[in-house]
Amino acid sequence: MTKRYTYLIVIILVVVSLVAYGRILGNDFVNFDDNVYITENSHVRSGLNVETIKWAFTAVVSSNWHPLTLISHALDWSLFKDHVVGHHLVNLLLHIFNVILLFLFLNKITKNRWPAAFAALLFALHPLRVESVAWAAERKDVLSMFFGLWTLYAYAFYVAKPQVSKYILCLILFALGLMSKPMLVTLPFVLLLLDFWPLERWKKGLTPEAKKPVQNGAVPLKKKRKQLKATSLVEKNVATSIGGSATIIYLFTEKVPFIFFALMSSIITIWAQNKGGAVASLERVPFSERLINAIVSYISYLGKTFWPVDLAVFYPYEHAFTAGGLLGAVLILLVISIFAIYLVKKAPFFLTGWLWYLGTLVPVIGLVQVGRQSMADRYMYLPSIGIGIIIVWGLAYLLPQEKIRKFIFVPVAAIVLMILSFLTWQQCGYWKNSITLFEHTLQVTKNNYLAHTNLGIALAADGKIDQAMAHYDAALKIKPNDDNAHYNLGNIYMRQGNNEEAIKHFQAAVRLNPTYFPAHNNLGVLFEKQTKNHEAIEHYRQAFLLEPNNPGINFNLGVALARSGKLKEAIEYLRMSVYLNPNDEQARRVLREATALAKSQEKNN
Repeated sequence: MTKRYTYLIVIILVVVSLVAYGRILGNDFVNFDDNVYITENSHVRSGLNVETIKWAFTAVVSSNWHPLTLISHALDWSLFKDHVVGHHLVNLLLHIFNVILLFLFLNKITKNRWPAAFAALLFALHPLRVESVAWAAERKDVLSMFFGLWTLYAYAFYVAKPQVSKYILCLILFALGLMSKPMLVTLPFVLLLLDFWPLERWKKGLTPEAKKPVQNGAVPLKKKRKQLKATSLVEKNVATSIGGSATIIYLFTEKVPFIFFALMSSIITIWAQNKGGAVASLERVPFSERLINAIVSYISYLGKTFWPVDLAVFYPYEHAFTAGGLLGAVLILLVISIFAIYLVKKAPFFLTGWLWYLGTLVPVIGLVQVGRQSMADRYMYLPSIGIGIIIVWGLAYLLPQEKIRKFIFVPVAAIVLMILSFLTWQQCGYWKNSITLFEHTLQVTKNNYLAHTNLGIALAADGKIDQAMAHYDAALKIKPNDDNAHYNLGNIYMRQGNNEEAIKHFQAAVRLNPTYFPAHNNLGVLFEKQTKNHEAIEHYRQAFLLEPNNPGINFNLGVALARSGKLKEAIEYLRMSVYLNPNDEQARRVLREATALAKSQEKNN
């Protein structure tokens, strides 16, 4: 009967997830990172092969190093090409697997099937999950969580029966998760929280012997030496006493390899984000503003958890906070934290859930400001589990009698889940295409320059040039130093043949963001049209330094060098262009002509 209930719950989780998210299969790609990761990424579009795998492990895309995510996109392209339904389907299937894993994991560690099921349903159906599932480029969320939950599930089996092989499996799964998205760096902290509740390793000890009364403060190890030897890879460094402080030391020492992996991932991430220019300087965003934004964001995420409306793909970074709002946020955080500590003995789940929420948000809370957003719905994919634990086990704590739970909790829970399902279904519809997505974003946010810019890009692609330019102008009124708006406005002027205006906006884009290689490339094209070869080559070289594996940039630089008489150097770039894009007949033709001309000049000399 127990297995039947488990199978039934799994079936329900699958069905409700398909119903709530199924409409994303009819959605299109959007012009917010989908182009960077998928539709305009030549490596991904080449499909899964040895060269793509090599590239994935050495590439920094969108200021991140996440090779497994890139490999998964390449595999998708091999299977589905540009049929977007396949890309969305994989995201949805990964989310469903995550929901099932969360249920199995919580059921395993708490021995409480129905609370585990309800927590999994909350995770599955909450509208804050939509961004991670419906956004094709956000594969990194669902993929990293897939490996992260497998890590937690494997850890539960390791704790139940410690073996070196299980410990190593946990480490491997953790490493795979980090290579999908580095936000999992907080997972060692989560493992320690689980040791506290519900595994209770902090007070029960680490082995069956530790559960027995301890004599003279020491556990008799001789009788169970073999079992203790298998407890973990790090036991040799721990004192033989398995009680009190020694247990805590053991648990921390046990997590050292996990912490090491997390540290390495953090170093690589900081390097990648600095390389991509994604990390904001303290001059641009002072630490005081970051701290204020972090405090307010913690409360904002809670607000959107309990009142999930007006969700947007991008929330602008606001620099103006009222003193009252900040004080209120600080007080709320303090009161909840004090309450969690006060209930630590009676309701330890509260402290675990609260610290899970606070701790797992640290990498993306904005103290190290990456990107332009103040917060993001997708950042709640892992932290939301902590809030779910508080809600579900908190209700069970407040309603201890089974009859009351059946007559009050079950009907109310069913109504809440139906409301969440509808809101999720509705939110999935806003991801229909770029126009729908950013029109909705402008409706639910204020001063959203990025939404104006991306809506302008979508309208321009649809041939609605005047409307597009109006949105670019609106973006620049909100944020005059928006490099994206300048670049896209320059594209329109370039298309219209107004080269002087185009140059002015492209120059503004590279002045604001020197790493903006498409703007450098376009400046090269325009200067070449004006027969300013020296200026053209300089911008092509800047573009090449930023994107050396771009076949178009190699081709443009090669042609410009050939026109300047630097045939030997030009041939090198043209060869690279052909190597990177073997199907480009124009590049092959120009390479043949340049090679023939170089040979002719050699003969004449």
